[in-house]
Amino acid sequence: MPEQAYAPEDLTPDGYARTTPSQVIDVRETGLRETNRILQESDGTGRYLLTEPRGAHALAVGLDHPDEIVIDGPTGYYTAGMNDGAHVTVNGNVGVGVAENMMSGTVRVTGSASQSAGATAHGGLLVISGDAGARCGISMKGVDIVVGGSIGHMSCFMGQAGRLVVLGDAGDALGDSLYEVHIYVRGRVESLGADCVEKEMRPEHHTELGELLDRAGVTGVTTGEFRRYGSARTLYSFDVDNASAY
Repeated sequence: MPEQAYAPEDLTPDGYARTTPSQVIDVRETGLRETNRILQESDGTGRYLLTEPRGAHALAVGLDHPDEIVIDGPTGYYTAGMNDGAHVTVNGNVGVGVAENMMSGTVRVTGSASQSAGATAHGGLLVISGDAGARCGISMKGVDIVVGGSIGHMSCFMGQAGRLVVLGDAGDALGDSLYEVHIYVRGRVESLGADCVEKEMRPEHHTELGELLDRAGVTGVTTGEFRRYGSARTLYSFDVDNASAY
């Protein structure tokens, strides 16, 4: 199965997934624990539609099969957390920590996300059509995150690896104390965090960004509209002269 769960032609104009589910689960009637059990015990060929999520926390977590799951409505904390291979679409907004500690697969949010989206995630692709709150991509370790709107303060704090793409603006202290994450921002950056600097957009970065935008299904923008940010690499090892920056 391709890494992207839904190609652009499989999405409605407002981002909703077109899918014929093999099973429809009413989360309110089935219950959160039983819903997660059904998903976790799937054989990897399922196409699930979850209705009536009503802001449930920890929905569709710990999945390690390449099933396709559409959650039709807003969800709470840690949606699709610890995902390892599933392709999850949320038709609505999500709470804190969506796709937290994701290893592989895709998570798509047609609305906006609260803080700490993609926190500590090691791999996979997280796409947020709207805005993301504070600390988006905090301590990210290899995930690719694409945000269609803007992100809040302290995003990519201590980011270690992966790519963060923002089509809107970025809040204060972007990339504070980051390591090797590639950050691309199309809009305005309020301020850069410690050891984060603007870097040249070389040809390989245009290629990298273009491929990532394609995977996320983003159209109507060019890589030339973005600016690149990364680590100045001055805080890798402690130096007393840099003590005030830690």
